[in-house]
Amino acid sequence: MTTPTVLKIDFVSDVSCPWCAIGLNGLQTALQRLDGSVQAELHFQPFELNPQMGPEGQDITEHLAQKYGATPEQSAANREAIRQRGASVGFAFNMAARDRIYNTFDAHRLLHWAEGEGRQLALKKALFDAYFGAGRNPSDPAVLVELAAAVGLDADRAQAILASDEFAGEVRDQEAFYQQHGINSVPAVIINERHLIQGGQPPEVFEQALRQIAAGA
Repeated sequence: MTTPTVLKIDFVSDVSCPWCAIGLNGLQTALQRLDGSVQAELHFQPFELNPQMGPEGQDITEHLAQKYGATPEQSAANREAIRQRGASVGFAFNMAARDRIYNTFDAHRLLHWAEGEGRQLALKKALFDAYFGAGRNPSDPAVLVELAAAVGLDADRAQAILASDEFAGEVRDQEAFYQQHGINSVPAVIINERHLIQGGQPPEVFEQALRQIAAGA
């Protein structure tokens, strides 16, 4: 019986990034196809698309017009393209529910804590589902505590973290590390701290890349 090749995968992403949700599902599909030959050590690393966003958030169409110069028609076409790509990898976007962009720093603090508790992947997926599936606010402490509890984390501990600045320094250090190493768009999937796969790629792209990297590991 062949021993699987262990690959360390750092998935640099934001919980308000639709291509990150698509990329994660694509990566997980690829890993399922490679089950038995590749074993992943998956770590989620923080990246904020909108670090200056205020607590009230911003209307998504207004935000995209300001940030990218997108017209409402272009935004609608982009959203439909994202919805279709999500559906192709089994992620359901509810575009009607998601009408605002929010600050995600506190979500990243909880994700940092969740890694040490062995629940990081579960929390990441819960955050994606809450925001993209139900339009919920990932900067709202009540929403974050509820999601943490739903994936088996301690609600009181989550609440205490959010009421303090715990893990703020660690998250900022990680964000700075990846930015200093040239990561300025997400998702960025880094294998064994050496190989970069950029963007919300289809499962086939991830599968081929992981197979090649594992063969040379």
